[in-house]
Amino acid sequence: MMAEIFSSIGRRALGFFAIVFVALFVLTVDQNSANAQQGGTVPGQSLGGSSDSELWRAIRKGTRGTVSIPDKQAGQLIQSEGDNWRAWRNGPVSTYGVWGMLGIIILLALFFLVRGRIKIDKGWAGKTIERFNSIERFSHWLLAVSFIILGFTGLNTLYGRYALKPILGDSAFASITQLGKWLHNYVAWAFMIGLVMILVLWIKENGPRTADIKWLLKGGGMFAKGVHPPSWKFNAGQKILFWLVVLGGLSVSLTGLALLFPFQLPLFAKTFAVMNIFGTGLPTELSMLQEMQLSQAWHAIMSLILMIIIIAHIYIGTLGMEGAFDAMGSGQVDQNWAKEHHSLWAKTAVKGGSKSLRASPVASVSQDVEAAQRPEGSSDQASKLAQDD
Repeated sequence: MMAEIFSSIGRRALGFFAIVFVALFVLTVDQNSANAQQGGTVPGQSLGGSSDSELWRAIRKGTRGTVSIPDKQAGQLIQSEGDNWRAWRNGPVSTYGVWGMLGIIILLALFFLVRGRIKIDKGWAGKTIERFNSIERFSHWLLAVSFIILGFTGLNTLYGRYALKPILGDSAFASITQLGKWLHNYVAWAFMIGLVMILVLWIKENGPRTADIKWLLKGGGMFAKGVHPPSWKFNAGQKILFWLVVLGGLSVSLTGLALLFPFQLPLFAKTFAVMNIFGTGLPTELSMLQEMQLSQAWHAIMSLILMIIIIAHIYIGTLGMEGAFDAMGSGQVDQNWAKEHHSLWAKTAVKGGSKSLRASPVASVSQDVEAAQRPEGSSDQASKLAQDD
């Protein structure tokens, strides 16, 4: 009996001391934890649930940490330049791009209404001069067709979700955009090849000459009938276009390569370093993500500028000027057209011999129609002009 009583008292005492021990342990840990968290710290030098304004300010400014995974970009929690890039892309770049393309179309329409089509003043001569050979025409059309494909697919990337997606629906728009992406990536190589070809073929004839100044002073004869300032194979306007296409195309190609091979080509840090020689004060310490954002923004800006320029070029080469398309169509231009728009070059081309001159079947048919409409006994002006020089 006494043994059972002492055994019961012993178990109760042991339980009591255990409860006291646990209570003291919890109180001690809680006190130490409270003391350690004073000033925003916890054991292990961690911030715990408190906020440190300096830390978050540094993260917001793009401070990079270290990570053990292969993607080292993950070491940067917040990249504020991404907000700037998106604001530029969806703001000024998209807005001014639309207004620029619409503006040049409206301007050309007004010019056509006022000036009309620039015709050959002396009419068709009936003879043609070879202006561009087959290699030159191939280079031009390789560059032109690839640029048009790149232009439409690029515009879809920039504006498609707003202009096409509501019309086509999600599925069709996704399919078209996917196809456009592949076309854009692969046709870009054809564009770069064409750019190099025209540079090699035409750089010699696109240097500045004295006649270019006279051509510019007279506005190229674009604004007055019967005014044809002398020029060589390429007039001053064509030379300006040539260098805009070459330099703009080079810029677009380089940024395009940076986008095709992401995080591999740091173009802007080195470019900014050169520009800083002139006191521009541009940043030269750029992360690869910043390089990608700048490449995409500049690629879009330069592409839109080139599109605006090429719209004007297409107008002049087709609707705007009679006989101009033949230069890149058949390679042969009418002799009178050549004399009026490229008189200095036409003289040397005519002196080159019979290989440069051919009878123009299109012009001959046109002259036959005109002759049939003239009163009997009238002189054939086109025949006389064909015998000049």
